[in-house]
Amino acid sequence: MKLRTLEIALEGLEGFGRPDPRIEQYSTPAILAARLLHHAHLLGDIEGKAVCDLGCGTGVLACGAALLGSGRVVGVELDPGALAVARRNAARFEAAIDLVQGDVRDRSLIDGLGTFDTVIMNPPFGAQDPHADRPFVDAALALAPVVYGIFNSGSIPFLEAYTAGRAEIEFAVGGIFPLKRTFAFHRHDVVEIEVEILRIRRR
Repeated sequence: MKLRTLEIALEGLEGFGRPDPRIEQYSTPAILAARLLHHAHLLGDIEGKAVCDLGCGTGVLACGAALLGSGRVVGVELDPGALAVARRNAARFEAAIDLVQGDVRDRSLIDGLGTFDTVIMNPPFGAQDPHADRPFVDAALALAPVVYGIFNSGSIPFLEAYTAGRAEIEFAVGGIFPLKRTFAFHRHDVVEIEVEILRIRRR
């Protein structure tokens, strides 16, 4: 599937009905989701692979992985309302996605998921909790040898220090996260945040 075709398919998915700012519920933009998945697919990390979408939200990345031929897709999400949307989005594509409600900080939950070939994720950027992304990184490295994630631009030095001895960052692809006015405290219709799509490999 071509990059633009995937992007168009993901653009049609339903977003959050009532997003919660405390857990930074922002829908993953289709252009970023498609780019992450396209790179992962080209490197052989999606088609026929067991893929886990951590903090799957409305299931954008999970649905994209299914469209690209993943052998097994599991989405993990804390918010039951978001999971309901993810189920509808999966049904739109007739995608077989297992959706699990739970907290990525719950190690028993992570251990119970089994192992995967690839983790894909758009973790919190830390606007509400400066360390919100750390449990996602820890869970991802526990689940799979290869991780793709969307992070704030400039996060590489932190991630290299945080995962020292456990993983290495193999490449970064720059992008823009168009953050649309979602909550009352937002002052602009759209704020463009510079981000990086990172491929992280467990040692």
